[in-house]
Amino acid sequence: MNRKDIIIEKLKKHIGEKRARRINEVIQQRTNLIRVVIEDINYERNAGAVLRTCDCFGIQNASIIEKYYHEWVTHLIAKGAEKWVDIDRFDTPKTNNTLACIEKLKQDGYLVVACTPHNPDITLPDFEITKKTALLFGCEEDGLTNDALNNADLKLSVPIYGFAESFNVSVSAALILQDLVTKMRKSNMQWQLSEEERKDLEIVWLVRAMGRPGQLILKKIQAEVL
Repeated sequence: MNRKDIIIEKLKKHIGEKRARRINEVIQQRTNLIRVVIEDINYERNAGAVLRTCDCFGIQNASIIEKYYHEWVTHLIAKGAEKWVDIDRFDTPKTNNTLACIEKLKQDGYLVVACTPHNPDITLPDFEITKKTALLFGCEEDGLTNDALNNADLKLSVPIYGFAESFNVSVSAALILQDLVTKMRKSNMQWQLSEEERKDLEIVWLVRAMGRPGQLILKKIQAEVL
């Protein structure tokens, strides 16, 4: 066994076989192929719902954009909404965090898709996932900002057949993820994490599962296997 395998085996002894097995099972279903980005969502509960939806559909990475620094992001993180989803925060004061996030996504090879009911380039039933894709969702009242809409590669909408102009942002995220994750899993794309990514994530999750003592236990084990 290599060093990471040894660390994983030692960490497992601290949380019990059943829980360790469940962590490993869930990791096998995780993906980096789809990423969710939420921009300036006004209501903390909706942001939390989107992150829980990410977890349910196996989305491992999300980004939170704040045009201006707001403490509610810190509160959301503190509540543990990110426990099983890795979150990048773009909340630097006096910075256009939307542009900073989109630039980083494109550098990382993502197709940046703005989810909006207005003037879409394509609707959800016709959209096929063919590469790494980042889905941008905006605030409840105004939707995505012009910076997000103008710098995205594509605008995507969910068909609506009633009087309402749009879905609630958490509902929209759930509908889009259900469709795209299903398409992704039926495709021939390599959507699962690499072996090394799975090992790294398993270490992180085993430590998180222990709560406060986790980091101290990890440091002790790392010192033992040097």
